[in-house]
Amino acid sequence: MTSVRAVHPNALGDDPSHGIPFGEAVRVWARVAALSFGGPAGQIAVMHRILVEEKRWIGETRFLHALNYCMLLPGPEAQQLAVYIGWLLHKTRGGLVAGTLFVLPGVIAIMALSWIYAIFGNVGAVQALFFGLKAAVLAIVLEAVIRVGKRALKNNVMVALAAAAFIGLFLFHVPFPLIVLTAAVIGYVGGRAGLAPFMAGNGHGKVGGKQVADAESALGEGIPAHARPPVSWSLKIGGVFLVLWLAPVLGLFVLFGSGNVFADIAVFFSKMAVVTFGGAYAVLAYVAQQAVDTYGWLKPGEMLDGLGMAETTPGPLIMVTQFVGFMGAYRAPGSLNPLLAGTLGGLLTTWVTFTPCFLWIFVGAPFVETLRSNKALSAALATITAAVVGVILNLAVWFALHVLFGTLREVKGFGMTVDVPAFSSVNIPSLVLTLGALLAVFRFKVGMLPVLAGCSILGLLYGMATGAI
Repeated sequence: MTSVRAVHPNALGDDPSHGIPFGEAVRVWARVAALSFGGPAGQIAVMHRILVEEKRWIGETRFLHALNYCMLLPGPEAQQLAVYIGWLLHKTRGGLVAGTLFVLPGVIAIMALSWIYAIFGNVGAVQALFFGLKAAVLAIVLEAVIRVGKRALKNNVMVALAAAAFIGLFLFHVPFPLIVLTAAVIGYVGGRAGLAPFMAGNGHGKVGGKQVADAESALGEGIPAHARPPVSWSLKIGGVFLVLWLAPVLGLFVLFGSGNVFADIAVFFSKMAVVTFGGAYAVLAYVAQQAVDTYGWLKPGEMLDGLGMAETTPGPLIMVTQFVGFMGAYRAPGSLNPLLAGTLGGLLTTWVTFTPCFLWIFVGAPFVETLRSNKALSAALATITAAVVGVILNLAVWFALHVLFGTLREVKGFGMTVDVPAFSSVNIPSLVLTLGALLAVFRFKVGMLPVLAGCSILGLLYGMATGAI
């Protein structure tokens, strides 16, 4: 097998040291994007298998170092990891290509499914399909609670923080950003004080089956020259991406005000881009509640339909927000054609969701060595991750109430507001299908895509049996 170091140095004019042609990197990033199913864990595993084990472009230690930095950031860590490694290999253009290709298949797929949903959503076959998907998604979210909990809840303090996050969200409707900020402050203070519960470590351990030393990789152990830019460069690139991100937001808000759907989408999802710690599952309950109750963009069950789309397409799960933006603009198109308005709303949502990801990497990555040794920041990350367990549990409960029951009533008292189901309204077929999905996931360890496919087929069969199709 020919080593990547055997490539002629002039194959890459801007960085001849590692000899990886930019064209080859583009093809590899397109391959990574096409295989990026299964949520962040699956996406990270795909990148590790291709970039570390197969191509040997980057070593194990550096891969984990980049990943742990991305875990400190709001937004989808897998996409940011792609930007980071692309930047390490081929400077800014490498990061732009890697990050854009990572989300492009999902953008196209979710947009196509959103069109189908908007046009044919009331057709019996489509309703039956998403009836099955909802049960599978509920099981997958519950599995995420267990998976993240095993990694994050390492002591009783972290368990208490997760419980407090759940209670704050479910009973008192504390805003999600405040939950994240409070957890970060508690963790940072605990880390600065050197308290043992906050110093238990965090981040990912070993990712793949085959480990490659940094010295044996194309990048080697050294830091590329472009990875040590002057502060002036960081300020310049930061300014460019701030303008790219916020100029459309401010422009829409100034032109149309807060009552316009496009301005609301731009402002709301820009705020979400800053507080989406812990992955898509952590923020989706908040997004769903705001989209349904505050803005009226979605009906209660439709968030699950969107998440089902995101689960079955490549790319980050947070891509479900594109569906939310699409449906919001589709239902309030103003003078535009509804499908055109929906398309613009979905693309606007994607823009303000992912543009900040490039900002965080291009500005922060050069200073990652300092962040890696900062125990207080690591403790803040661990505490946020613990709180995220409670946030995901809130999402699971919220989904379960809307999937399994036809009627909910709001009960208030002692400063709390709780949605209580009418047990006589339980949806027996949905309950049976959900229990089957849970059995498949937890007892037989069936993968996510087979569970989604199986539940969809059962949903279609149920629709045929009841005459809905």
